[in-house]
Order: sequence, then structure tokens, then C-alpha cells
Amino acid sequence: MDIHREITPLKETDCFLIFDRKRHDFDFPIHFHPEFEINFIRNAKGGKRVVGDHIGEIEDYELVMIGPNIYHGWENYKNDTTKELHEITIQFPRYLFDDDMLMKNVFKPIRELFKSANHGILFSDETARNIEKKLTLISKKNGFDNFLDFQSLLYDLAISRNKKMLTNISFEDQNDFHNSKRIEKVYNYVKENYHTKIKVQDAASIINMTTISFSRLIKQRTGKTFIDFVNDLRLGFATRKLIETNDSISEICYKCGFNNISNFNRMFKKRQNCTPSEFRQNFTGTRNIF
Repeated sequence: MDIHREITPLKETDCFLIFDRKRHDFDFPIHFHPEFEINFIRNAKGGKRVVGDHIGEIEDYELVMIGPNIYHGWENYKNDTTKELHEITIQFPRYLFDDDMLMKNVFKPIRELFKSANHGILFSDETARNIEKKLTLISKKNGFDNFLDFQSLLYDLAISRNKKMLTNISFEDQNDFHNSKRIEKVYNYVKENYHTKIKVQDAASIINMTTISFSRLIKQRTGKTFIDFVNDLRLGFATRKLIETNDSISEICYKCGFNNISNFNRMFKKRQNCTPSEFRQNFTGTRNIF
């Protein structure tokens, strides 16, 4: 199967990102990203869940938490795609809570939750039903109170009963393949400079490598060429601007580092299965970033 690295639109100053959407089927490929993810789904019984080396069929209520760089996705299987499913997804950076804070006694349940999430956690049907109202409220609120509600949500998940880890213990080691300090350093460099022309030799110098060795490393660790890696990140920021701003398509194209509107439209359509204009017009549900 094709496994994609998702470039989330979270910035360094963001705490978390929440999607609240209704649709009739699953259309996003198996993917991974360096952020934690909490995914709630209702009314998609018979769909297929893929988390790491785990594959399972979902019930009416689905609630899963996934750690950084774990392969995951949901697919249409035996589910009735004529029904409208409700999905709420939260993504947040792995360093939202630093190690010193997580070592405090009061954070012990959340610390253990994060550790377990490295194997993917399936929560009980009861927990999923109980948590739905809180997730919905978080998706509609703003401000610091919303962040407090988010921390409360993590605690509720941490102390909930009948959690099930989804991947085998041996699978966790494979995630180090993508979780390289050198790759993260390059990733941060590209995030800071995505709107400018980025040369592969400049990125290679960041981690003191030759261009050839650097290109080989990027391909090995991400499955992409360096150019594709940069363009994926640029497309992530373009998606965010399409949702959050009223900038024209051409303005977004150039602000995100693309120098050709036709090329931007082509790459965007390949990634999202629609043009930037169609994406903006057809986007449904709410997406809030805090």
C-alpha cells in the first residue's frame, strides 16, 4: 500500500488543531505525521481501521489515539456509505507538554497515555460515547478555556477503563525510521523557509552532509525526493491559507513558495483530488486552530 507523510498545518505557536466534519465515506490514504492524533468517528460501522500493523473493523462508535509517526487511516469496507458519518479529529505536537511538566505527579496519567499512544490506543465504546459531547464543545469554542478543556479531555482518556493497545510491541521500533533528529532539523528549516527558494545544498549544509548523501537520506527516511518533501510541506500551508484566509489562489501560490500557478494547481489536485478553488468551495465542517 502507499503510505503518505501528512504535512499538518500546525505552526510552532499553535497548541492543537481540530477538525469537525460530516461525510459519507473515508477518502484519505494511509499516512503518518509527527503529531499525536485523537480520532472520533460515529455512524461508520463496518469501516476498516489501520493502525501500524493492526487492521480491524470499527463499530458505531470509534475512538482512537495515535502517537507520532504511526501509520494510520480508515477505509470503506463493509460500511454503508449512504449514511452520514461524523468525524472529529484533534492533532497536537508531541512537544506541547515538555518533559519537566510531564514528570510532575499530577501529569502521570497523561504521561502514561502518551507512552501507550505509541502503540495506538482503542478506547471502549462507553468512553467514546461519553467523550463525544466534550469533543463537540472543544470544536466550537475558542480561547484559553478551550485549552483547559483539551487538557481535561486528555485526563479523561488517560483514566478511562478498558483501553486496548493496537500494534505489536515490536512495531514501535520501526517508527524511529522516520523519527530522526536530523530529519526533524531539516523539517524545521523547511517550515521556516517554505515561502522562499530552498536549495538542496543549503538544506544539506544544515546537517553537515554532502548533497548526494543528504538526498539519499531524505529518500530513505521519507520515501520522497527533497523537492517532493518541500512541496508537500508547502501544500500543507497552502491548504491552511485556503481555509483561514480570503487570499486569492495566485496569492497563496506565491506566498507558499510556488512560482508557477499552473504547477501549483496540478500538484494540489494530485494531492487533494480537487483544485484549490474546488477545495475552498467544497470544504465542509469546521476546522479550528488554537
